Amino acid sequence: MTTRGFSGRRPSQDAAQRLPPGQYQTHDFPVLSMGPTPFVDLATWRFTLSDGPKPLASWSWPEFEALPRTTWRGDIHCVTKWSKFDTTWEGVSIDDLLAAAGAAPPTAYLLAESYDGYDTNLPVTDLIGGRAMIATRYAGAPLPAEHGGPARLLVPHLYFWKSAKWLKGLRFTARNEAGFWELRGYHLYGDPWREQRYTNDP
Repeated sequence: MTTRGFSGRRPSQDAAQRLPPGQYQTHDFPVLSMGPTPFVDLATWRFTLSDGPKPLASWSWPEFEALPRTTWRGDIHCVTKWSKFDTTWEGVSIDDLLAAAGAAPPTAYLLAESYDGYDTNLPVTDLIGGRAMIATRYAGAPLPAEHGGPARLLVPHLYFWKSAKWLKGLRFTARNEAGFWELRGYHLYGDPWREQRYTNDP
């Protein structure tokens, strides 16, 4: 786990206003994951929306790419304390995904599930209303595998571990079930502006 109290070069006034507590600005795009980058074959890739074990809708890669597209530009913040400004992403908003499925959220929580076995929990309210997307492009190009390609969740207002890489589905859950890092001491919610890094943070 990271430690508190990181200090570095003093940020500009503009940068300081954009940095959540304890963060520093990076111009790189660090690669962090729980294990090796998996190979995801687009010929067999499927994304599934499910209510517990019950599938609600499923898309192949060509079907997913035909869904309405959304572009988002803004800052992202990692729990390891780096922040990257003015990133640009393109993908399918969760609102458009639900509309394509013809489904309303059946519960208040879900788990984002990935091809490498990773998962992370999220309140549905943090994904709808234009707040999140399944991103397939970054900076105008297909999303690189090391950053979660071919598709990753993007929830930019939360710490970036919530934006699960190599996404294969969203599974609605009856309760707020902890995911991979949440079971290992990270906060259930993860708001950068409240510095919710670890379980006991307010």
